[in-house]
Amino acid sequence: MAPPSKPRSSRNPDLIRGIGKYSRSVMYHKRGLWAIKAKNGGVFPKHEAKKKVEEVEEKKVKWYPADDVKVPLKNKRKERPTKLRASITLGTVLIILAGRFKGKRVVFLKQLSSGLLLVTARSARLVSNCELTVDAVELGIKCSRAVSHEFSGVGPFKINGVPLRRVNQAFVIATSTKVDISGVNAEKFDDKYFSKKADKKKNIKEEAEFFEAERKEKTKLPDEKKDDQKAVDAALIKAIESVPDLKTYLGARFSLHDGMKPHELVF
Repeated sequence: MAPPSKPRSSRNPDLIRGIGKYSRSVMYHKRGLWAIKAKNGGVFPKHEAKKKVEEVEEKKVKWYPADDVKVPLKNKRKERPTKLRASITLGTVLIILAGRFKGKRVVFLKQLSSGLLLVTARSARLVSNCELTVDAVELGIKCSRAVSHEFSGVGPFKINGVPLRRVNQAFVIATSTKVDISGVNAEKFDDKYFSKKADKKKNIKEEAEFFEAERKEKTKLPDEKKDDQKAVDAALIKAIESVPDLKTYLGARFSLHDGMKPHELVF
């Protein structure tokens, strides 16, 4: 609790209402006005008055506008860099929990300026119709009907379907498995690398052109991005092949079945 404040007292208390205890000359010395005057050459300092800015009066509108005018709200929020979870480090194998590639295992490469995680997946074998138990240590796999498929060609799309992409760290589980990514160069990849060009809509007048525009045109992936994916995959393959059973582990989809208790799992 704050200490009680002392009551303010005047330097020249009143003897009687309207008559002070000290005279005008005594108060002149007591207030130190003589020192201020002597400091400024025997004259009290003068401050120039601030110029008044003439305000233009806006004409008041008699009627309200027909449409609501949206006024932008003041945003005082300061952008701060997103903190990375302590369990996520370079080369950590992550399990994606949501989206198109949920259940897939990916390798964490780096954190982008937007706070999203840059991940990729590369393995030489994909196990389908498989239920993975976490109790089987890091690389152990138990499948009721395990069918291994060998794929020809290069690129995660033909292997386990996960290319270089950005993922929010709120939708991943960090495992204790790590991959050596010292040979992977990820300096080229940033948020602009994944941005898409906005297509300008053209005015369509004729009916024939209208129906042709409705057909979705397949967008082809640029050759530059394909070469970037191949370069990243080539560096990861060497690190993955050096660890036994790591290819199978990365290719298997994570899932839960009856009897598994999620709160007891150790990733």
